[in-house]
Amino acid sequence: MDNQVSTTGNRGRTQNVPVNSDQHHDFRSMVSHFWNMLDYPQHPADAIAEPKIEVSENKNEVTVSAEVPGIEPENLDVEISSDGYLSVSGEKKQQTEQKHQGSYFSEITYGSFKRTIPLPWDLEFDRANAEYDNGTLKIAIPKSQTEQTKKKRLNVSKKRKN
Repeated sequence: MDNQVSTTGNRGRTQNVPVNSDQHHDFRSMVSHFWNMLDYPQHPADAIAEPKIEVSENKNEVTVSAEVPGIEPENLDVEISSDGYLSVSGEKKQQTEQKHQGSYFSEITYGSFKRTIPLPWDLEFDRANAEYDNGTLKIAIPKSQTEQTKKKRLNVSKKRKN
């Protein structure tokens, strides 16, 4: 059974914080209650988290996917440098104009990010393309002919005993 402990935050508000006697209590929940009690933001208000990236390859191309929910395609910038670095940057803009200060609690962040990742392949950057669909940015970069023929399959033999 859960109990509650009354605590007073830094602005004099009293909050009831649930306390679980079970040893397997969710630690994140406790930390979240702690931060809320202090009225302290968990993330800077002027920046959003870097997008999660997935890089995959096949014989012909390298594909980079980035999660960018809430960011419109016109607010994304994708650059590939000649030395093999891919940079994705963007900005999530607040769409509504607030005429009053009525917000009580918000976990939605607005701001900008920039993420740069190395691409360790010989790629044809001039043939790369980027598409945005439902919060995911997908960048496809073809491999050069040289890169496509670089791999060699090795035979694996069993070690001989002396």
